[in-house]
Amino acid sequence: MDHIEIFEEARPMLTGLAYRLLGSRAEAEDVVQDTFLAWDAADREEIANRRGWLTSVATRRALDVLKSARRSRTEYVGSWLPEPMETVQAGTPETDFLMSESVTMAFLLVLERLAPKERAAFVLHDVFAMEYGEIAECLQVSEASCRKLASRARVNVRRSGNTRPAPKDVQERLVEAFQTAVRTGVADSLAAMLSSHAVLTADSGGKADSIRKPLLGAETILQFVTRYLRLWHADYQVAIAEINAQRALVARDGARTEAVITFAVGEDDRISDIMITRNPDKLRRFDLGA
Repeated sequence: MDHIEIFEEARPMLTGLAYRLLGSRAEAEDVVQDTFLAWDAADREEIANRRGWLTSVATRRALDVLKSARRSRTEYVGSWLPEPMETVQAGTPETDFLMSESVTMAFLLVLERLAPKERAAFVLHDVFAMEYGEIAECLQVSEASCRKLASRARVNVRRSGNTRPAPKDVQERLVEAFQTAVRTGVADSLAAMLSSHAVLTADSGGKADSIRKPLLGAETILQFVTRYLRLWHADYQVAIAEINAQRALVARDGARTEAVITFAVGEDDRISDIMITRNPDKLRRFDLGA
């Protein structure tokens, strides 16, 4: 197996790792490309643990990108959401790393709140099953510090509530209830599935018409969906898709994607979050023919 084949075999894992660390498929692919360039230029005969070497390089590069991204996100117009990713390719190697509970939008948002090295230690250990000693070397910290980083992250993830995909039947019901509300203005089913403390967030990056601040509470969300979102949806074709391991909605104007709508569900199987991605930079992959 030549060095290109070795790298291609590792690519799905590296992409899944970088995507979890950055919340952006585009940035993740840049990290993977940088990792390949480093691999191509390396003295590969001296590399005993190829997977560990590739993982370390990708992680360090992702952390560098994350530092820059964090600065830019403080200047981001409106709310920021992770870049959604279609996860319908069942049976492919990439599916193993992308279609899991650790790639839901809710999980990515929890990771976004962690310190960079906490995020990396947690993802490498709890998602990718790396040993603490190997992670410590990757992050250039002691093994004891690495364990503490992962432990703090784990506590914060658990405190955040349910980040796992909802059961499939619940996903189907909530998507149907949302569609009924925006198509007809009848929101009884959606109201029954909404948590009283639900939050609706829209991410436009200032590049599309959208609300700039999250809407809080079931009553406020229902009014927005039936009075405003209903009128907006009337101009688009809305299809169900599998995005970030859960049922979601994609709204298009012809071939152009105008929005991706994803959901998070709490432990009580009620909708805790409705997330609408409107930033066109995050939607190009969903355009028909893209």
